[in-house]
Amino acid sequence: MKNRYGIMAILLAVILLCSGCSAEKEPQKVSEVGFYLDTVITLTAYTENNQLLKDAMEECGRYEKLLSRTIEGSDVWRINHANGEPVEVSDDTAAILRCAAGISKMSGGAFDISIAPASTLWDFTSGEAVLPDAAKLAEAAARVDYTQVRLEGNTVTLPEGMMIDLGGIAKGYIADRVKAYLEERGIGHAILSFGGNIVAIGKKPDGTDWKVGIQDIDKPTGAYMLVAANRGGSTVTSGIYERGFELDGVYYHHLLNPKTGWPEQNELASVTILSESSMEGDALATAAFILGTEKGLELINSLEGIEAVFIARDRGVTYSSGAKDYIIQ
Repeated sequence: MKNRYGIMAILLAVILLCSGCSAEKEPQKVSEVGFYLDTVITLTAYTENNQLLKDAMEECGRYEKLLSRTIEGSDVWRINHANGEPVEVSDDTAAILRCAAGISKMSGGAFDISIAPASTLWDFTSGEAVLPDAAKLAEAAARVDYTQVRLEGNTVTLPEGMMIDLGGIAKGYIADRVKAYLEERGIGHAILSFGGNIVAIGKKPDGTDWKVGIQDIDKPTGAYMLVAANRGGSTVTSGIYERGFELDGVYYHHLLNPKTGWPEQNELASVTILSESSMEGDALATAAFILGTEKGLELINSLEGIEAVFIARDRGVTYSSGAKDYIIQ
């Protein structure tokens, strides 16, 4: 009997000891906040290595210097200032250009990185309600044509007078690369916020899905209309509420139709893309919005592993074939 009690005491002690070890090894939740790509970036991960998130945030800065249209010496700046001459770019830039070309083609030009001549005529950030000159905008829109962006290996050639802007796809690419950076260094649970792009690594430590709010189109930032599950992929939303102004009863937003240079005034208020790649999700959110619900839905349903939630201005919601599987509320 004494031996039995002794064995039980030893087992209890071992269990308590193991529990203590497990608790000690439980990674703490840490966050790092920065401002890049014209948006607040918040990286949150379960790790004991606080420096890792700081290093990941520095990666954001490195990519911004490489991909920004306005930073002198960036790949994009050099392409836009090459006066039609070939430019050798990084593997990162070449990868983005290839993805952009593919989505431009499948969407019939609804997504187009060569929209810069038109988009630079708009100012959605100053707070002033001023329209660009219609004649200049028409002339700029005539120079928008993704098929003229030539990429051979890592060599880019852009006709003189054209410009590219990777703002509609680069943020997603950077989110994907930061995710890979953290995964390669052992992070198993993280949620990374790049404004409208949310990327997750794995699920939460307790095995449950991450919850990502889809902005309520009629309420201040942070008020959610729907909540979607993220199981280790990407959730990207593009909406008219992000940047814009009202003038003479018309709301002008930043989602421009590449064919006209004007904001696309269709029935939609936002599109959310659920995918593995945030780079693809970024570009597809814009493309699907410009196409409108019917054609956008047709595009998304033709793509494997990608779902979408379309929210109309009248608050009507349309789902792609498998999107409802992600909606929690």
